[in-house]
Amino acid sequence: MNESRLQPLDIAVLTISDTRTPETDRSGDLLVERLQQAGHCLADRAIVADDIYQIRARLSVWIADAGVQVVITTGGTGFALRDSTPEAVTPLLDKQVEGFGELFRQISHGEIGTSTIQSRALAGLANGTLIACLPGSTGACATGWDQLLAEQLDSRFKPCNFVGLLQAAREARQ
Repeated sequence: MNESRLQPLDIAVLTISDTRTPETDRSGDLLVERLQQAGHCLADRAIVADDIYQIRARLSVWIADAGVQVVITTGGTGFALRDSTPEAVTPLLDKQVEGFGELFRQISHGEIGTSTIQSRALAGLANGTLIACLPGSTGACATGWDQLLAEQLDSRFKPCNFVGLLQAAREARQ
């Protein structure tokens, strides 16, 4: 395969919120716009309440679907009483990408200062599907995509990226 060409991925976007609707989901809109501009395909999109079991139910469907290689979530990563994304996602993961949350917070520190310590952004692999959980703000989603995900989901980025792993996982599941 020609490494100078992007290998598009099938990416689902999940907004986790008790208040957002398709008309008000600016963070989800931003992620869809960014992934499509980068040459990837929107596999699916949904909004679920900030409820552990609704989050797990939606993610489980996508994790089992060979047509979804990446899931990006937005919302539910803070410390509000209903924020439960990390608690919902972590038990589903086969492996955590420890550096994702660490680097997200490091980058965010330059943008929002010490408030970044309230972010519980995380990422990991579940059944060969990459799940990346970002905060719900549009700014945080832009940071997560622009500073982390854009390169790691680009087959041309060196020295390494997630694309080869995700392609091999897809082939193994089909």
